[in-house]
Amino acid sequence: MHEKFGKMPPSQEQQYSERTPLIQRVPVDDERRVHFPHQRVRRFCTIGLITIPLLTLAIIFFCIAIAGQNDLFGDHQTESSGTLSHHQRDSQEVLHGDLALPHPAWPASQGIAYDELKHILHDTPSPKYAREWSEYYTAGPHLAGKNKSQAEWTRDKWESWGVKSSIAAYEVYLNYPKDHRLALLKDGNVAFEATLEEDVLEDDPTTGMKDRVPTFHGYSASGNVTAQYVYCNYGTFADFEELQKAGIELKSKIALVKYGGIFRGLKLKRASELGMIGGIIYSDPGDDGEITEENGYKTYPDGPARNPSSVQRGSTQYLSVAPGDPTTIGYPSLPGAPRQSTKGKIPDIPSVPISYAEALPLLKALNGHGPNATSFSSYWHTGGLGYKDVHYNIGPSPPHTTVNLINEQEYVTTPLWNVIGVINGSIPDEVIVIGNHRDAWIAGGAGDPNSGSAALNEVIRSFGKALSAGWQPLRTVVFASWDGEEYGLLGSTEWVEEYIPWLSEATVAYINVDVGARGPNFQTSAAPLLNKLIYEITDEVQSPNQTVANQTVRNTWSGHISTMGSGSDFTAFQDFAGIASIDVGFGSGKNDPVYHYHSNYDSFHWMDKYGDPGFEYHITIAKIIALMAAKLVEEPVIPLNATDYASGLATYLESIKKLAHESSFSYLEKDAFDSLAAAVASFKDAASGFDAKAASLLDSVPGPSASVYADVRSVNTKYKLLERQFLYAPGLDSRTWFKHVVFAPGLWTGYAGATFPGIVEAIEDKNTTAVAKWVSIVEARVDGAISLLEG
Repeated sequence: MHEKFGKMPPSQEQQYSERTPLIQRVPVDDERRVHFPHQRVRRFCTIGLITIPLLTLAIIFFCIAIAGQNDLFGDHQTESSGTLSHHQRDSQEVLHGDLALPHPAWPASQGIAYDELKHILHDTPSPKYAREWSEYYTAGPHLAGKNKSQAEWTRDKWESWGVKSSIAAYEVYLNYPKDHRLALLKDGNVAFEATLEEDVLEDDPTTGMKDRVPTFHGYSASGNVTAQYVYCNYGTFADFEELQKAGIELKSKIALVKYGGIFRGLKLKRASELGMIGGIIYSDPGDDGEITEENGYKTYPDGPARNPSSVQRGSTQYLSVAPGDPTTIGYPSLPGAPRQSTKGKIPDIPSVPISYAEALPLLKALNGHGPNATSFSSYWHTGGLGYKDVHYNIGPSPPHTTVNLINEQEYVTTPLWNVIGVINGSIPDEVIVIGNHRDAWIAGGAGDPNSGSAALNEVIRSFGKALSAGWQPLRTVVFASWDGEEYGLLGSTEWVEEYIPWLSEATVAYINVDVGARGPNFQTSAAPLLNKLIYEITDEVQSPNQTVANQTVRNTWSGHISTMGSGSDFTAFQDFAGIASIDVGFGSGKNDPVYHYHSNYDSFHWMDKYGDPGFEYHITIAKIIALMAAKLVEEPVIPLNATDYASGLATYLESIKKLAHESSFSYLEKDAFDSLAAAVASFKDAASGFDAKAASLLDSVPGPSASVYADVRSVNTKYKLLERQFLYAPGLDSRTWFKHVVFAPGLWTGYAGATFPGIVEAIEDKNTTAVAKWVSIVEARVDGAISLLEG
């Protein structure tokens, strides 16, 4: 890919010089460079104009040297050899001090005490302001590439709180809806015509906006197809395997599938691979837990159950292949960037999302046709529309019963706008990045993403208050409001691809919040380096749930930390750049009001009544993020834990062994993983010793110490670079954008994380050569991590 990069155009040099501290970018060749005439003559003239003055100066200095005069103008008092003037001496001491300590008060915080900083960050977030920010962000449509006014408003707010902010724009390839249709035909006549709309609700003003966003899929293919259809459960790889084993004809049929299980784009990917020509995806209340109409709950807005007309929009990009702009995989979508083909990255068959109310006629028309879902594995037994006379037969539909699916999309290359805020610290190459995306599929988006946007604003307002109190951070903090996340993590991926040299050198960790609050259940995924940090901070923040007095978020949380997959803006940081990442938020459980994901009903009204009345969980997640960031920014030794990483690797290895055994991979030698197991064990020894050394560094430091700081600096650099040791530059075999050998989204899940993905995919393919290859690669990366910690 390097052949696509060349000298940075002057216009780009100007851009990056204005974005401190983003000091290094990935240059992209501008094929439109102007080549001036008479270049050879101009070159010789330039050389002459430079050389003649230099020769003149050389002659002058030669004459001065002969005359024994040390001062060019004869009026400078010279000093004896080995001594410095007072001014020179002070300058050298300051320089020496800068090299020795990041600031004079180290290891204490600068400007205000660390405890005072934490008090400000804990006490500042306000439900009143969180509610205000939520009202603003949900007041109108803000699709990717159509929300510049929101970007400017966000930038101006951050500036007003004392955080220097700017807008970083990219030119991305995406689609907007033009027209669609879904009709059930019997003998060629229309038996049912879907509205493909959500009901307008009098109680919820968002749902009746004239400029509300139509129902559609991001990156869906345009097309007009008419065919029989097949019920394909969740459309997972395993579901399609069961259909094939049952002898169900799939070729030239349209897939009717439920949301859930895997990323929606992968449902269409597999359907297309099997020769299907279209997709219809609906939300089934069988996945809504206890809060359903069947169980006696009223539907939204009268109650907490799903509104029958609720439609989940969303991207159908092949997210597990590569996120970001599908025409610039691996480099940023800047003006003039070369564009790639989208083949194999987005669907080639049309699709539409529908509500369960409009799925009912299609499901009922399958009653009695083909095998029943109960004859398949238990994963097929989750349908929740039996009380509506749906039998969940597979089909195919009879030859005289077909659907006409029309999907017309406009594909454009359009700007999108990230907002980047910076608080520069005393140590420029130790950086914490905190981000949330701003774009939504609908006018509201009160949960996704704007509960996170409101919380992020409160985080920034809190840090701004600390700055006004005199705080001067030890490390640099970068805040990001990403655009284009919904289409495929566009804004964050392009930004990471652009600044990968600087990010690789400087960034310690990335904190992501997407859906900040849509219920009372704390949820998180993280790189193991950050596990201990999560437990410590959640134990410091009280939960809004005070059924037991003074209980913290940690007290009400199971303690489960998921592995890193994809589906939000941490992906490029973790899987491409090797930056330890964490994703946090409050979600809903099976007994909580149903969250209308990517629907018009993810509105301010829903949030205010059902999701987070009082906005207490909004400010709780803001406090968690702010205090987590403060710990990473201010503590002299970066609070990461390598031993937890080693324990994670051991757990992941056991899961690999189990997978190999369960897959009946008879060609796999019994000792195939022995050398990797030995490397992981050695890494655990190195990690525990390193963590112990880090913990003891400041035990006996009475005050500022240059020698101790040098040791701390060395430890922190190793913590910072540890995650990078698990990157493999060529990437995974089937998806080279993903560089991390420990974490990646599952190839056929998209959202859920896979550990040791190269080995997993080789086992699933029953490829002994690939297994040996990836065991060797992972072992080499583990050895590299050991060398880093012990070096």
